[in-house]
Amino acid sequence: MRWSQRLMIAIFAALIGLVLAGAPTVAAQKKLRVVGSWSSLTMFNNFEKPFWTEVLPKAMDDEIETSMTSLSQVKLKGPAVLRQMDMGVFDVVHTVADYVVADSPELAGLDLPALAPDIEQARKVTEAYRPIVAKYLKKNFNAKLLSIAPYPAQVLFSRDEIGGIDDLKGKKIRASGWTTSEFVTALGATGVTLSFSEVPQSLQRGVVDCAITGSLSGYSAGWGEVSNYIYPLPMGGWDHVIGCMSLDTWNSFSPKEQEKIQSLIKEKLEEPAWKVTERETREGVACLTGGSCPHGEPNNLKEVPVTEGDIDKAQQVLLSDVLPAWAKKVDADVVEQWNETVGEVVGFKAN
Repeated sequence: MRWSQRLMIAIFAALIGLVLAGAPTVAAQKKLRVVGSWSSLTMFNNFEKPFWTEVLPKAMDDEIETSMTSLSQVKLKGPAVLRQMDMGVFDVVHTVADYVVADSPELAGLDLPALAPDIEQARKVTEAYRPIVAKYLKKNFNAKLLSIAPYPAQVLFSRDEIGGIDDLKGKKIRASGWTTSEFVTALGATGVTLSFSEVPQSLQRGVVDCAITGSLSGYSAGWGEVSNYIYPLPMGGWDHVIGCMSLDTWNSFSPKEQEKIQSLIKEKLEEPAWKVTERETREGVACLTGGSCPHGEPNNLKEVPVTEGDIDKAQQVLLSDVLPAWAKKVDADVVEQWNETVGEVVGFKAN
């Protein structure tokens, strides 16, 4: 090849390089595999699904594509869904904190029976304990905490007449988690494990006398048709839903993108979910007791009033039985962290 031909080829190659260097680069679209919480409930339909499929992709200029499923569809029990995320099967998971305490008992300190009688106290407890939840999600599941938002207060439905907390002695009660089971056992009742869908028939047949779940969840699932009394003390806590992302996925975003995701999830998912939970707790009780019901025809359960004495007794049981049982499952430094955060909010300490 003559020298002039080599020169022309070199010049042509250089020109092509300049053209390619000046051309706009097309960023690879990031694909997120997201598991939301229960698909039949407000948390998923009004907040989680819109956030991941609409809000975030739009805010990220459609550089994110999301495939969305739910706990209802993946059918993974307990902490398995977070383990799957750690293995790279999912990128984002929303699940109830109580479901994963078998693998991470530290998380149980977030939501204990009768710890927070109202949503204002529940919010203070959550904010106090958030750093500890974040720490142990990272340690136990390689996960970045993004959000914490509760379902409506987990209250008691009863088939038989009760007048307050003392009348639960001897009852068979469907508990919503192991800490709730500890709580009802300390009251002299028997905690029974049943899936949510099994409860109406079990109440009807006398397999259980009482059952605990969210007020509006119970109404929507027909529990009000097989119960006669509602006792609105949050005996099962608030069933907080934790939203978290695989740390591997989180670290693939730039610091600026991470800041945007965290800011948006607080503004568009977490904060409005807390407000809706407060409203739905009230609406659930109203729907169950013949009040104004925006969700359908009301039931006619009798609301058993929660007295100050009941609250005091519930918290005494929490202090004397549930907290010591939990403290045995975690390291001493976790108990110390709980006392320095939640303990300061509620005014008592775990031993």
